[in-house]
Formats: sequence, C-alpha cells, structure tokens
Amino acid sequence: MEKTTPGSRPVRVLVADDEAMVRAGVLAILARDEHVEVVAEASDGHEALALSRLHRPDVVLLDIQMPGLDGLTAAARLHRESTAIGVIMLTTFGQDEYVTRALEEGADGFLLKADDPRELLNGVRAVGAGGAYLSPRVAGRVIAGLRAHRAAHPHRSLERLTEREREVLAGLGTGLSNAEIASRLHLVEGTVKAHVSAVFAKLGARNRVEAAISAYEAGLVPSGPRWPGAGNPGTE
Repeated sequence: MEKTTPGSRPVRVLVADDEAMVRAGVLAILARDEHVEVVAEASDGHEALALSRLHRPDVVLLDIQMPGLDGLTAAARLHRESTAIGVIMLTTFGQDEYVTRALEEGADGFLLKADDPRELLNGVRAVGAGGAYLSPRVAGRVIAGLRAHRAAHPHRSLERLTEREREVLAGLGTGLSNAEIASRLHLVEGTVKAHVSAVFAKLGARNRVEAAISAYEAGLVPSGPRWPGAGNPGTE
C-alpha cells in the first residue's frame, strides 16, 4: 500500500485516545479538511491495532497513555506490522524521553494536544504523504538530542550510498515526502520508498528525522535539516 499523495484520495485516519471528549475534539478538527477522512476511532491500544488491521488507514493518531496497551507500544507493533501506515503520537506529554522513544518505535510524527489545531491537520497531511512532522514545541530539542546521539555514535559513511540514494537522502533532509521526492527525481513513488529503506539500512537511521540530520551533517542540506512543522530547527 502506498501513502496517499496530494490530489488523490483523502488521507484515511484512525484516532486512538481513551478520553471520549478528546477524540470528539480531534474528529471535529479533522472534519474541517475535505482531504482527510476518519475511518475509525479507538479507546485503547489493543483496539487501535485491531481497527488498523481492519481498515488499513494511512495515518494512526495515538495517545501515549491509554489503558491496556499504551500508545508507544502500539506504535512499535504498528510499525512492525506495516511500514505503510504512518503513526503520529498526539499527546499531552512533551518530555524528551517520550519524544525519543516515540521516534525509536517508528513514529513518523509527534504532536502536542496544546498545539494549534492547524498543526494537527498539517501533520496528518504530511505523514499521510509519506513525510515526517514534529510539533514546533519539541523540534529544537529533537535536533539537539539526535546530534548528541550522532556525536556519541558516528553515522556510517555516505560512501556506501549510491548516487540515487544520496539524492533521496537530500530530499529527506529538506523534509520532502516520498511523493515529492519522486516528483523531483522523476521516479515512481514505490521506487523512492525502496531507496528510503536502503538509505535507512546503510546509515543506521531509525527514522526520517535522523536521516535529515545525516543529510545536513554530510553537507547535502547546507541551510540545515527541514521537515514540515519544524520550520528550520537546524538553526535553533
């Protein structure tokens, strides 16, 4: 299953939160965008997994603290079952340990419930298109944390990458989605997805955000790593 692209079918979303009023608020915000369709809602992690298997959404919005199965564990299981499903953590908790673990577990985005509602819509569209999205409130800290990790664990040389993989990595560094990279390089989106997987494997990158840092450190993105929602965190 490919991620949706602008102008194609709506981004199909599953919302998981144990608080009914929070889910209602999220659904009301998502309803503002005609390019977003909510296909299911869940009240815990187990239900989110079951409904994801049934409805195959493009994006799953997960609260972190839910009964039975928490959102971080659910995110890890979703990522193992299907990398075609984008995962966004939508939570009250913006502590570094939550953000770091979410990215390590395969989350493609991290938003705070205190963010502007437009961030939610932007995040869903970006992740639905195969990109990454971070709340501006946590982006700077994520960059700092990843750079510290890279300093302690130097990334593998880009010499292992093919020329095409370097071009794809540059696209990741500028925050482009798979569809946008495909358009820029005149490739089909499935080919770009394969190149992204190869780049991750060769660099040991855990997510698109860390790949963006690698692109910046290698000089492929001189102005600093970028992705939707984070502005230009490389300069913060």
